[in-house]
Amino acid sequence: MTLLLAPARAGNASPDSATDQRTVILVVGAPGEPEFGSNFVQQAALWEKACAQTDCHRLTLGLDTGRPTNDHDRLQQILAREPKEGRGELWLVLIGHGTFDGREAKFNLRGPDVSAGELAQWLQPVHRPLAVINTASCSAPFLAKLSATNRVIITATRSGAEQNFARFGQYLAETLTDPHADLDKDGQVSLLEAFLAAARRVGEFYQTAGRLATEHALLDDNGDGLGTPADWFRGVRAVKKAKGSAAVDGLLAQQFDLVPSEAERRLTPEQRARRDALERAVLALREKKTQMAEDDYYRRLEALLLELARSGEAETDDHAIPKATN
Repeated sequence: MTLLLAPARAGNASPDSATDQRTVILVVGAPGEPEFGSNFVQQAALWEKACAQTDCHRLTLGLDTGRPTNDHDRLQQILAREPKEGRGELWLVLIGHGTFDGREAKFNLRGPDVSAGELAQWLQPVHRPLAVINTASCSAPFLAKLSATNRVIITATRSGAEQNFARFGQYLAETLTDPHADLDKDGQVSLLEAFLAAARRVGEFYQTAGRLATEHALLDDNGDGLGTPADWFRGVRAVKKAKGSAAVDGLLAQQFDLVPSEAERRLTPEQRARRDALERAVLALREKKTQMAEDDYYRRLEALLLELARSGEAETDDHAIPKATN
């Protein structure tokens, strides 16, 4: 298989120009043992299959063979070329092994490994909606380094000390297009739903095998760098949150859909952005319900839902109001 490089962008757009197109960058790390390498290739194939069902720009790094490689520098170059602004989501998926020496976590690449600090620096200029999914062992320190506003960060582990091979990535790749993972029944599997389904399957694996779980996935999308485990959610709603967290995790990840439904595809980028902002406002209001007078809460909720309906988004998007009010 060969490295898929980005095609030329129309109009000689600069690296900092805005984009409404979703980009998915798959990074397959150094394989180590052959059995792991074949699993990583399988995971990448599942991601590629899901990407083929949607309108996105996909790049795959790490599967080309036959010549010396330095995927560290190539990844840096790919990220540098990506537009930094716009509504189009940027998904960065790391498939492979990780290490942690007590100070710095790294993702194993062919050639020099990439550290959490380096990746944070490379992504610092990116203001597009961003999802970084590190499915490797020892991946938890990436969450704190990369967490920021308008970002979803997922790691396969809750600490750098969880260093055994992580199965989370395989289950996540299998879940991307699995209708059973569609918890809110809106015809698409959000990144939040995929995270929850994959984490559940990880737990079932260790329970069935009678083994102590050596991986516990985390999700962060409120920018506090703390992360939330899957068992803090009931359905798609977090019912617990970390101490001191300003908001619950999950609201943004619920709006990242790799393979959108037909209703979602009919929305323009402007409609989708407006719908998403209104949904987040409703969900944020719901989190404050116990702190508000009942009449005030329902008055403000009604105003937001009416705004959704008046915009016409409720007619073209089956999940806007049910997600907000359940």
